[in-house]
Amino acid sequence: MRARRRIALIVLLLGIHLPLHGVWRLVGRRSPWPRRFLRQVGWAAGVDVRIVGSAVRRDVLIVANHLSWLDIMILAGASGARFVAKGEVARWPVLGFLAGLNRTVYVSRHQRHAVRAQAADIRAALAEGQPVALFAEGTTGDGVGLRPFRASLLAALSPPLPRVVMQPVALDYGADAPRLAWGDTGIGEEMMRVMGLPGRRTVVVRFLAPIDPAASDDRKALALHAERQIAAALASGD
Repeated sequence: MRARRRIALIVLLLGIHLPLHGVWRLVGRRSPWPRRFLRQVGWAAGVDVRIVGSAVRRDVLIVANHLSWLDIMILAGASGARFVAKGEVARWPVLGFLAGLNRTVYVSRHQRHAVRAQAADIRAALAEGQPVALFAEGTTGDGVGLRPFRASLLAALSPPLPRVVMQPVALDYGADAPRLAWGDTGIGEEMMRVMGLPGRRTVVVRFLAPIDPAASDDRKALALHAERQIAAALASGD
């Protein structure tokens, strides 16, 4: 019943925000409503957000750790970013639709020969100015530690783009992290499980010091730098 009530609230929020989004798009303006809606979806799902640090608002590739489907709602609401996601996300119920509203950049992560084309798509998105976010582990973690960051996902920063920086962001669910970590279930079952959890929980979104990609032409070094910054932020809780 708890999950159903939260889903009903999300549907209500969608009914409010979707027409407003349509009006903004109709007059040719960049719509603020997907970001506002996704932020409220996180709240409706039982998550309160606390932001630490300052988000870079444009010309930035956000690199974050990944734990749950909630991360998309939380990070989009906090940063206004569009996401880089695997192609199958577009076919997910509900989340696929929401990702489309937020202008998600879809890539194939199973075709190594497509890395250059994926990088070009991400560079094109960055060139529009809006923040672009990706989960550098390439998959969800277990809530205990980080998986190694994948340097191939940072190919869009080589060569560096003018004015574009990389900003690591630590998503810290604290003691609730293992409980919220995505296991082996499908998206529908996982959404129902998380929204059925009792009570509320807090995630701290820590915007860390931006990194200038021009400082290194080694993608592996950039990935490791971001990974170490996020790991230190999660360990310290500051």
